[in-house]
Amino acid sequence: MHELSLCQSIIDTIEAEARKQHFSRVRSVRLEIGALAGVDPEALRFGWEVVNAGTPAEGAALDIIGLPGAAWCFECQDTVEVEQYYDPCPHCQSHKLQVTGGQQLKIKELDVE
Repeated sequence: MHELSLCQSIIDTIEAEARKQHFSRVRSVRLEIGALAGVDPEALRFGWEVVNAGTPAEGAALDIIGLPGAAWCFECQDTVEVEQYYDPCPHCQSHKLQVTGGQQLKIKELDVE
């Protein structure tokens, strides 16, 4: 379950920002997670509850915004939405695609005090 290590990295980032920005508590964390990021949101929520104890984010709500995967279709010459790697183009069924988005996991917003 690599989501646990992802949660720890998020906590590490929050703690570094708390030192720089001088805040003591995080009320909520908003994440953007792409469909192609390989992250299970439910496993991430579970990991979040495990790793945030004793940190500025203890008890903070975790808000996950899912973003679609995107790819460039070389046949259609258009950007298309894909749900997972190796999906065919939803328009022409070609597999000649280059992923262009949906691979990210980003801390979008922190609500702090």
